[in-house]
Amino acid sequence: MEPVTRAVSNLGLTFIEALQSFTELFLTQPLCATLSNLGETDLGTLDGDDRVFKARELWESSGAVIMAEASGLSALKPELDKRGVSLFAVVKENIGSEIDDFRAYFNGEIFLDQQRGFYGPQERWMGASGFLRAGVWLNGWRAYQSGYWGNVRGEGFVLGAVYVVGPGQQGILLEHREMEFGDKVNMSDVIQAVEQIKTEIKKA
Repeated sequence: MEPVTRAVSNLGLTFIEALQSFTELFLTQPLCATLSNLGETDLGTLDGDDRVFKARELWESSGAVIMAEASGLSALKPELDKRGVSLFAVVKENIGSEIDDFRAYFNGEIFLDQQRGFYGPQERWMGASGFLRAGVWLNGWRAYQSGYWGNVRGEGFVLGAVYVVGPGQQGILLEHREMEFGDKVNMSDVIQAVEQIKTEIKKA
């Protein structure tokens, strides 16, 4: 019985991997962002004063961790505060109560990126083929359990990213691009990048 179970399990894994490979044929591969493009992106405040500013203001003095259409990094906020590094989120649209819903799961400032600079330089979408990926269903189940579904209205099929950016011209220290809905960045990678900010500031 055990060999049969193992064979069925292997067959299932092979099928899942084949489906994932098939869906990747429809997924645009990410292009690396540049510090200049991110820095020149216009961001808008969402606290009622409607101020528009250049994104480089977020990291000029002490660096920043910036997430585009992602959640789950709020757990790092105490560690980031200890190191003097800010945590921000950018969203591409403001529809209904989505921003207010997001605030309950994100401990930081949120800005509107209508130019979608943080989704580029080549915007990437995951269409209906994404629902053939096992990871999408697993990530969806985790989101359901946490109570936060993310952006499921408007242009909700656009894939997001997470960046760790050093102060001044230090540059982009970490760039994580979603390969599917709910593809979260490795928290240890974020911390390692943030530690690099601290190290290089001390050296300076």
